[in-house]
Amino acid sequence: MSKYDDEPFRLKVGRPKARGDGTTRFISRVVKASAHAGHPIGRTLRSGAPRPGAKLGRGHVASRMAGGALSLRSRRVIIKTRLVVAKRSSPRSTARHLRYIERDGVTREGGPGQLYGPSKDEVDAKTFEERVRGDRHQFRFIISPEDAIEIGDLKPFTRELMAQVERDLGTRLEWVAVDHWDTEHPHTHILLRGADEAGHDLIIAREYISRGMRVRASELATEWLGERTEREIQAALTREVNQERWTSLDRDLRRQARDFVVDFQSDALDVEGRHRRSLLIGRLDRLVDMGLAEKTKSGVWQLHPDVEPTLRTMGERGDIIRTMQRAFTRDQREYVIVSTARMPAPIVGRIAAKGLADELNDRAYVIVDGVDGRAHYAPLSPLADIADLPVGGIVELRGASNLRTADRNIAAVADGGIYKTSTHLALAKAGARSDQDPQSFVEAHVRRLEALRRAGIVERIAEGAWQIPGDLPDRGRRYDAELADGALVELKSHLPIKQQVRAMGATWLDRQLISGSESLSLQGFGSQVREALRDREVFLVEQGLAEKRGQQVILARNLLSALRTRDLEGAAAAIASETGLTYRGASDGEPVAGVYRRSLMLASGRFAMLDDGMGFTLVPWRSMIEKRMGQSISAVVRGERVSWEFGRKLGLSI
Repeated sequence: MSKYDDEPFRLKVGRPKARGDGTTRFISRVVKASAHAGHPIGRTLRSGAPRPGAKLGRGHVASRMAGGALSLRSRRVIIKTRLVVAKRSSPRSTARHLRYIERDGVTREGGPGQLYGPSKDEVDAKTFEERVRGDRHQFRFIISPEDAIEIGDLKPFTRELMAQVERDLGTRLEWVAVDHWDTEHPHTHILLRGADEAGHDLIIAREYISRGMRVRASELATEWLGERTEREIQAALTREVNQERWTSLDRDLRRQARDFVVDFQSDALDVEGRHRRSLLIGRLDRLVDMGLAEKTKSGVWQLHPDVEPTLRTMGERGDIIRTMQRAFTRDQREYVIVSTARMPAPIVGRIAAKGLADELNDRAYVIVDGVDGRAHYAPLSPLADIADLPVGGIVELRGASNLRTADRNIAAVADGGIYKTSTHLALAKAGARSDQDPQSFVEAHVRRLEALRRAGIVERIAEGAWQIPGDLPDRGRRYDAELADGALVELKSHLPIKQQVRAMGATWLDRQLISGSESLSLQGFGSQVREALRDREVFLVEQGLAEKRGQQVILARNLLSALRTRDLEGAAAAIASETGLTYRGASDGEPVAGVYRRSLMLASGRFAMLDDGMGFTLVPWRSMIEKRMGQSISAVVRGERVSWEFGRKLGLSI
């Protein structure tokens, strides 16, 4: 006998061959016919009554018939689903989602993702976005096979799965997908149109979404790779014993527990059952070490009531720490996970990394290398678009839980619970500086009141008069916190600090020179900013915008204005050469008007180009005007502030 005869081996099951001419299998034809007829085939195969609404829509019959051959050894696939209703989401939601899943760095080679479809390896995102624009809704899926690495190319797997879904739903489907290999669990993003082949709304049964599609994916993975071996199953469970997250062993313990008590005193088990129990006991001992369980007597444990949410939170925290470690492979930082509900002061720094904390719901995060020398992980408000936040750019994070100055002003001006714009305007005029516009100042408070009125917090009782509650600042803070649900982020500069050093424009570094650098740490990014500030001073001296006197550098009094003017004139010269239009600078306090043509990102910030047909003006850009592209708008510029008018008497001042 060979010395190798006792060594274990396993046959590698290859991917199934193509099924001839693609004729639908007999069982699929039966399911399709039954779905149209509405007969409850397979009712006896599943115990328990269906949930309300589970049979509404396509796929409920297929869901009940699927999975008959699955066992504990079958391959596992996780599917996450989100139904996006058009009227409840942003008009840019689809374009933003497609842009994100096609982002750079998601392929095995680190390149950008590429949309593909049922038959094409390349699908244009803009074309698909235009096709779904009129749909009532759309479906977004994340398909994550546990053995994705063994499957290899996820594209044919996804196509075969979606072909099976078409057979189950009895209609052709229009979808696009992108495979992501940038995490420890490779997965596929699928965006499915909410319309069937006849153009009607595609309604999928809840039971198929919650179970049927996942079962089909598990069947397909098992068919491709074969069933899991006992060794694979035990290895996976053994790894779970010491994990600081919610695991399948924890779910098993929860099912067996009675009032959070797990009793393992009985011994009547077979060999497989005893091995499973030993793993569960090992997990319980680990939970005891973590303070999430207590051993009350031999063979009996008391689980902590919050064991599940605690372990899920620990798992999320572990994922976040690993994400931060990948962002700082060479630099040592103290890691801080930001709680937006308790953010005492704004956080300023460079964007070290960004991404989606929840890929299904497009919830973004940023990792900020702060000027305080620490690294901060912050989930962002749903209002944030990370496409506008370049890695290396300078941002400020702040929580929505802080009291708004506008709310405090409104409460202070109100008399007997009544706020009047006339009173506020008179007070603003009396205390205004030369560079302030009292009218725009009061209008900003009016906009805040209108937002609070729509939320039911204040009531407009007459033109220019509102009835406000006595606790307006606190109620306004709670309203902001509910609306934001994450950190608010403001881009201070799209340029990394190294590019700001010799940039001809009013940069973030210049503002730091003016305000002082006392808050900068001597370590980490804070020390890098200190060095960049010294280099910036040298550049400003070279440009005649600063003077060195001994050990001090004296900045020009009009430094920011002079830098901004040079920046705008350089950009304007390029536009004038391209368009033939004459550039007219915006005088402080004078109105300008024109058609909003485009925006430009300069060292001094982002600016909007207003074209009046004979010339053009560059004015500070704000997000509120982006939907006015191609429309005529007017503005009044005062320094870095701008008041916009969109065909109304009252302007929007920022």
